[in-house]
Amino acid sequence: MLRLPSEKAALLDALDGVDRLVLLGDVLELRHGPLRDAIAGAEPVLSELGDALGGDREVVVVPGNHDHLLLRAWFERRACSSAPAPLGLSSEVDWHEDEPLAAVARALRPSRVRVLYPGVWLRSGLMARFVPERDGGPERAEDYEATLAPMYAWIDAVAQGRTELRDGGPGSLQVGIWRELTASGNRLSVRRAGLRAGFPVFVGALNRARLGPLRADVSGPELRRGGLRGFAEVMGRLRVKARYALFGHTHRAGPLPDDEVEEWARPDGTSMVNAGSWVRDAKVLGPDPATSPYRPGFCVLLDDGDGAPEVRNLLD
Repeated sequence: MLRLPSEKAALLDALDGVDRLVLLGDVLELRHGPLRDAIAGAEPVLSELGDALGGDREVVVVPGNHDHLLLRAWFERRACSSAPAPLGLSSEVDWHEDEPLAAVARALRPSRVRVLYPGVWLRSGLMARFVPERDGGPERAEDYEATLAPMYAWIDAVAQGRTELRDGGPGSLQVGIWRELTASGNRLSVRRAGLRAGFPVFVGALNRARLGPLRADVSGPELRRGGLRGFAEVMGRLRVKARYALFGHTHRAGPLPDDEVEEWARPDGTSMVNAGSWVRDAKVLGPDPATSPYRPGFCVLLDDGDGAPEVRNLLD
C-alpha cells in the first residue's frame, strides 16, 4: 500500500485529530500472490496505523473486491446458520483467531477494530425505500453478492497459486487493453487497429446478450461518468437515501475542483464522493502525474456535523 517513507509519514501525520479511520476497501492486495505474503507485507503499515491511533480510537475495515477473501469464513458461517440476518447495507463481521481477519485486527492493535460489509453508515442517517420496484436486476445486497462472489473466489484461487507478489495481476490485462484503445498518435499498429475495430463489435454482442447496456467509449471522461452512473444505479437499486455517499473502487478521486459537480449528484440530491487511490500506477496517471485524479494519496475527511466531505490528497 505505502512504498515510500514520505507516504507513510503523510498518512500517520494526517491521523492527528481523527476519531475514526475507515479503510474503505482493499486493505490487502490478495490478487497478486498468496494470502500469507499479503498479510506479511501489510502488517508493518497496519501496526503503525494502530500505534498512531492508540486504544481510544477506532479503525473500521470495509473489505473490497481485492480482499474479499477476508470474508470467506464469515460467509461460510452465515451459510451454515439456520436463519442468517439479512446482509443489509452495513453488517457487522466477526472472526475467529485462526482467520485472516484476526491477523488484520491484531496488526491494528491497540486501536479498536470493527469490520463492516458491504458498507458503513458514517453519520446517523435515514435509510428509506424511495424508488419503485424494478423488473429484473439486483435489488438487495445479497443479490450483488451472489453474482460477484463466484468470480471473486476464482480470482482468489488463481492468486493463491502464485509463488510471489507481483506488480501485475488480473487488472493488468484490462489496463493494457485500455491503453491500446485510447493511445493517441497517427500511426496504428496492426494489433491496435484490429483491437479498435473489433471492440465495438464485441460490445454490441454483449448488449445483444443483455449484459449491458454497455458503451464502446472507454475514454477517461467516459470511464469517470460510467463509474458514477454505476454507483448511482446501485444506490437506487438498494434504496439508499443519504445526503452524501462515499465510495471507492474506481481509483478516481472526486469531485475535484475542476470536476462538474452535476456529474457527481444523483437525481434525488445525493452527492457522491470518491476516496481515490493509494496505488501508484504509471499506466493510468496520464501525462501529468502530479495533478492526475488517479494519483495516490487521496482521502476523504468527514466532520461530526452535517458539513460536506472534504476530498484531500495527503501527498500533495
